[in-house]
Amino acid sequence: MELFIRDANPDDAAGIVSVFNPIIEARSLTLFDAPFTVEAERSYIEGLAPRDVFHVAVRATDNVVVGFQSMAPFATYTHAFDHVGVIGTYVDLRSRRQGIAKRLFPATFEAARRKGYEKIFTYIRADNAVALSTYQKHGFRIVGKAERHAKLQGLCVDVVIVERLL
Repeated sequence: MELFIRDANPDDAAGIVSVFNPIIEARSLTLFDAPFTVEAERSYIEGLAPRDVFHVAVRATDNVVVGFQSMAPFATYTHAFDHVGVIGTYVDLRSRRQGIAKRLFPATFEAARRKGYEKIFTYIRADNAVALSTYQKHGFRIVGKAERHAKLQGLCVDVVIVERLL
């Protein structure tokens, strides 16, 4: 699949939501528990801070968003974590295993370095082996497991914590 990786813009909101909401609705792949509206996503993109990174993967044949990756500062309440970003990666359920994440990660790593990040961190559902494997293939290592960390639909979910130094 031929892809273009580029910065997200407000006009991508509908495409991002069309990727994101089915993942959320699957109720087994992410820690997000409520779907997003196009308006909320557009507002989020319009409000991105200078150090935020938000890339979309666009299929070249029809200009459709088939994945996205976002990263924001780990914490803004102290400068002690200015070098750490938190990342999220989402690929259209019908387009998995086609190299989309493989193209998103290098673009995000490059942008993160330019914006002064030295480390990327994230949380992955412990029962999402595909996501964990994807992150590990891109240089992330497991640094811990938070037991019963998230509660989704009344059920507790363990979360694996991974990091990658840039």
